[in-house]
Amino acid sequence: MGKVAYKKLKGSKNLRQRLVLATLAGTPVVVEEIRSEETSPGLRPYEVSLLRLLESISDDCLVEINETGTKLRYKPGVLMGGKRHIHDCGLSRSIGYFLEPLIILGLFGKKPLTIRLKGITNDSKDPSVDTFRTTTLHILKRFGVPIGDGLDLKIERRGAPPLGGGEILLQIPIVPNTLSAAHWIDEGMVKRIRGIAFSTKISPQIVNRVIYAARGIFNSFIPDVHIFSDHRTNATGGGSPGYGISLVAETTTGCLISADVAVSDRKADEMEEEMDEKPKLTPPEELGEQAASMLLEEIEQGGVVDSTHQGLLFILCALCPPDVSKVRVGKLTPYGIETLRNIRDFLGVTFDIKPDPNSGTVLLKCVGSGIKNLSRKIS
Repeated sequence: MGKVAYKKLKGSKNLRQRLVLATLAGTPVVVEEIRSEETSPGLRPYEVSLLRLLESISDDCLVEINETGTKLRYKPGVLMGGKRHIHDCGLSRSIGYFLEPLIILGLFGKKPLTIRLKGITNDSKDPSVDTFRTTTLHILKRFGVPIGDGLDLKIERRGAPPLGGGEILLQIPIVPNTLSAAHWIDEGMVKRIRGIAFSTKISPQIVNRVIYAARGIFNSFIPDVHIFSDHRTNATGGGSPGYGISLVAETTTGCLISADVAVSDRKADEMEEEMDEKPKLTPPEELGEQAASMLLEEIEQGGVVDSTHQGLLFILCALCPPDVSKVRVGKLTPYGIETLRNIRDFLGVTFDIKPDPNSGTVLLKCVGSGIKNLSRKIS
């Protein structure tokens, strides 16, 4: 056995994305100085949980963490996929943090992936499970993943912070060989707005107030607005009271632009703090208006995806065959820029970036790395 050559990295920045790209490229990595200067050094619980998740869907995957958690050695294995996987995501980050890696890696497994994830479904840090269900899975369709062929996300229980209690079932099919290159630059005009407002363990009247406020913003722009309500109680409502809304604008060319926002009662997190320091919950009317304004801002920026999906879009383009993919996005986000750098470092793919002064958008073009699904069973 020859000595394994590890790629050396430093710091905790974009660790999740680096692990995903290292897995796809089959590149072993050593990450050093993980928060070594901070008062609480090392990997966070949610990062350790992500590593355990990668181990569970892979075969022959090696994860070594030193005692302080400031050094990580990761050697990717063969992505196996399969059914009956169950993973508890914990309570420090929501399920949304774990979904993006699963969606990308699941496509390149030996078998289709079916996994049950438990934890927080909606919070203010990560995209909600509703956004993944309505928007993220739809993006895969542009790259040759058949939507109806085992690609699904079911929200069985909702869970708001701090106690969670949510549960979803995710199904990801495998790509037979490679993804398809995408030429996706026409964002079109918004023709309808859909959404879902949820509440857990509080009065259903709260949801109606959120919907009414959001509709009040949209009705002056577009008539076709429909926002569903999802009120959960008992076991299906998780362990904490909370509410929120996820909105999606559909354009004439089939692009989906999303925005979501959620609030919850964090008092269980703040038991040690003074009662008068406890933050107030955002009123339902204010939350509805905030979500509607966020969606209008995303639409105004232009592009075929919203700002939260830029990283996923660039990774999918880079994984395509050695053919030209061309996409249009709004203003590049810091996360999107870091994604482009990580793609260059791990996959050797560079993007040609051209601003479009007429629309204020950015056109990106690349030749894919041609990553194939070598794990799949060949009949």
